[in-house]
Amino acid sequence: MSRLYFGVFLACVFACTDQTEPPREAATDPGDPALADDGSELELNAGKVDIEARTPLSGGATTIFKEDAEAFGTAAPNLSGDHLAQHEEGDVAFELPHVRGSGLNGGLGPVFDNTSCESCHLGDGRGRPPETEGGQFTSMLFRSSIAGEDANGGPVGIPAGFGGQLQMQALSPELPDMSALIHYVQTQGTFADGTPFVLHVPQYSLTGIYPGLPANILFSPRVAPAVFGLGLLEAVPDQLLMDKNDPSDANRDGISGRVNLVYDAVHHQKVVGRFGWKANTPNLVQQTAGAYNGDMGVTSDLFPTESCAGRSKDPGCNNVHGAEVDGETVANVAFYTQTLAVPARRKLDDPTALRGETVFYSAGCDGCHTPTLRTGVLPGLPEVSNQVIHPYTDLLVHDMGPGLADGRPDFQASGSEWRTPPLWGIGLVSTVNGHTRFLHDGRAYNLMEAILWHGGEATAARDRVKRLPQRDRDALIAFLQSL
Repeated sequence: MSRLYFGVFLACVFACTDQTEPPREAATDPGDPALADDGSELELNAGKVDIEARTPLSGGATTIFKEDAEAFGTAAPNLSGDHLAQHEEGDVAFELPHVRGSGLNGGLGPVFDNTSCESCHLGDGRGRPPETEGGQFTSMLFRSSIAGEDANGGPVGIPAGFGGQLQMQALSPELPDMSALIHYVQTQGTFADGTPFVLHVPQYSLTGIYPGLPANILFSPRVAPAVFGLGLLEAVPDQLLMDKNDPSDANRDGISGRVNLVYDAVHHQKVVGRFGWKANTPNLVQQTAGAYNGDMGVTSDLFPTESCAGRSKDPGCNNVHGAEVDGETVANVAFYTQTLAVPARRKLDDPTALRGETVFYSAGCDGCHTPTLRTGVLPGLPEVSNQVIHPYTDLLVHDMGPGLADGRPDFQASGSEWRTPPLWGIGLVSTVNGHTRFLHDGRAYNLMEAILWHGGEATAARDRVKRLPQRDRDALIAFLQSL
């Protein structure tokens, strides 16, 4: 079969337009100011630090004190007996591998990306790109669409049975949508003090293309995100997010984050989106049913159509059949992700991490990574309701510039806009998942590289970090690793 290449060349932007910073309050000196070789100075303003977030209780009453491989996969400690039992039922379903045919764990395929939730979200944590350039995409997927909007304002799935996700596995006699290869081009840069750094620019080739896949598709590589603490994020009131909505930067702070209004397939209306890399999903039941359908090829009452429906003569793609996973199982898996505990913040007495905390605020990282949120009432879940939490996200989408753009709109999120990812637990990714790959497609090999990829609304904050001396760059990373 002929090879069809869809190259993605994501250019790194080092030079940026000068931005006038708003006046700063008088600094409370936590130590020496960060002084760059060019004489510019970033005053480390301890007065900006959100002291309320300086607590181990990142998830409020759902916080656990684990620093091992179970740090992301433990039930919230405040679950009641019945809710703990439901959590455990959801855990079993989350880990259950699906197979061909019917039965308790049947329904796999005909096309799919993986066989279980756990296979992508290993340890309930973060996925990664292939470990080698020719390796398999085991915890990463490709969203897909063509230009335009569907009837609900979302992306238009690729016609002829390809839909909104390109699956890389299939059950015979069906064929996968495609295979993929990834290659990284290294781009060099330097901090203001002359220290060099490297960014890895991903380039993708789609091969083994299924006949009929059009050449003008839009696609977006995405790694599996961590799934702990999601019930707390679901319980954040819509109004709180709408109050943060600032698409035209009315407060002139250089940040124009906005709510992504998306289609709620459960209630059949437009609502606030908060889950997924572009905040394109409104609730965890829809997120769960969508993952069953797109990732495993398992149908449900909410998404009853096979993702390959109508594209071939394969009966598996075209049969009209009942839901392959029942509503109770979908609800239990959603409940499982709603009630996973949040790992505690650590190193609260470490002077380097505390200095890094001050750097975080002084650089302006908190402009998007909001340290403290308050949950409202999530019906039926008092354990996550009315909690003070510290996820370091505003749950809004922000323009991150051309370097990170995928060129694929998703409801109101443009091709360069991404939801602010939570930072809680980020320092335990290497412990739980055995890697330090970050950003939506895992291109960043470490936390500093993730920072340096920030552009768009985050350009000014990124450039302040680039002007820091080594001591304060190290302190910033120490702070992030303590979350």
